[in-house]
Amino acid sequence: MHLRTLAALAVVSCLVPCSVLCANADDESSSYEVALTEIPSGSRATYGDYSAATSTLTAASSSYNSTTQNATSSTRPTSSQSLTSETQTTIVGTASSGSASSDPTNSAKCNGYTEFCGRKYSNITYVVAHNSPFHIPNNGASNQDLDVITQLDDGVRGIQSETHYVNDTVVLCHTSCQELNAGTLEEYLIKVKAWLDTHRYEVITIILGNEDFIDPGNYTAPVTNSGILDYVYTPPTQPMDIDGWPTLAEMIISNKRVVMFLAYDANQNKIPWLLDMWSYQWQTPFSPTNVSFPCSVQRPPGQERETSQNRLYLANHNLNIQFDDTALGIDILVPNLVEIQNTNANTTSVGAAKTMVDQCTSEWGRPPNFLLVDYFNYGNFNGSTLAAAAEANNVTYDVDSCCGTQIKSSASTTSGASWICMLIGAGALLLLVQ
Repeated sequence: MHLRTLAALAVVSCLVPCSVLCANADDESSSYEVALTEIPSGSRATYGDYSAATSTLTAASSSYNSTTQNATSSTRPTSSQSLTSETQTTIVGTASSGSASSDPTNSAKCNGYTEFCGRKYSNITYVVAHNSPFHIPNNGASNQDLDVITQLDDGVRGIQSETHYVNDTVVLCHTSCQELNAGTLEEYLIKVKAWLDTHRYEVITIILGNEDFIDPGNYTAPVTNSGILDYVYTPPTQPMDIDGWPTLAEMIISNKRVVMFLAYDANQNKIPWLLDMWSYQWQTPFSPTNVSFPCSVQRPPGQERETSQNRLYLANHNLNIQFDDTALGIDILVPNLVEIQNTNANTTSVGAAKTMVDQCTSEWGRPPNFLLVDYFNYGNFNGSTLAAAAEANNVTYDVDSCCGTQIKSSASTTSGASWICMLIGAGALLLLVQ
């Protein structure tokens, strides 16, 4: 069965990615280099309530005053968290709900925007890379084209992956490790931690799918060994209302800049930092195969609307194709790359990313907190998913800031890829008929 499944994936890899993702190889706009400049800030009108935040960072200490929480706290960074003189700055953000306001006066950018420093974590829309580690070339089970470091460099602030338990190790595999194996969770988190070390003003979200329903204690070793645990935020309550989340400035000052969710079997009594996803957020229907992309609550099932209105929520915006052939023993769900440019488009066309964001905003009175997408860098222009999120956040997106290095800069590259696809496809078809 696995042999036939692999063969089918090879066919999908050639017929779809090579014909769709490599289709623009002759177009100069398809050749990129990694963007080194930060996403600039822009004018904005806020949505929702958030506090005025005033804080000062120094190399020795940090203090923060929240006018809405009427509290002041001081923290002294550890040696690993201390700030150099180059990063000494003042973070100041002010805004009023639902109205345009003057540009903040702070010099630091939180998640790429000065406007975000005073916003609560729960008052921002983040692009989430669906199955972030799954970027294996010529593998139809892949969900991304670029590695996690490039994803983060380009502005993705949420990374998600399904996980499995093999040989007493948490690994990153898609459905099964025979179909796609992206290595261990620990190796992946080491890379993410290294990125956080050098990006002091960034807050990210990590969503892990516990596909084998293992004991959550099995996640402590890879998280601890990677070193990323030092950055992980622990909420004061479970569950937590939308207004209970801290601002990005607070998270940056405390250096607790990672929110880590586990889908299924989390136990916060034993592991308080590994958050039970369904206590804190809900999701729209997952693995959609229809462009309607409803904004209804699917998980957790049966949740009351009143509860949903007071929780974070994730919009599943990744279109899939179901390959189901009983005779061949194939049952695979893979990204619909034929429609990827429209699916990820920042337009109001049917099935587009902006369309879903607008629809969910209309139905729930606020944009989704997380926009889960495949191949985040593709769309009607490079980075259009990030642009859709920026519009939801009422900030200005720099269209030149995305996307990372692409290996399709000439006609010869396309020709080579086509020949490789033909050879793989031919071999795969031979396997299928045996």
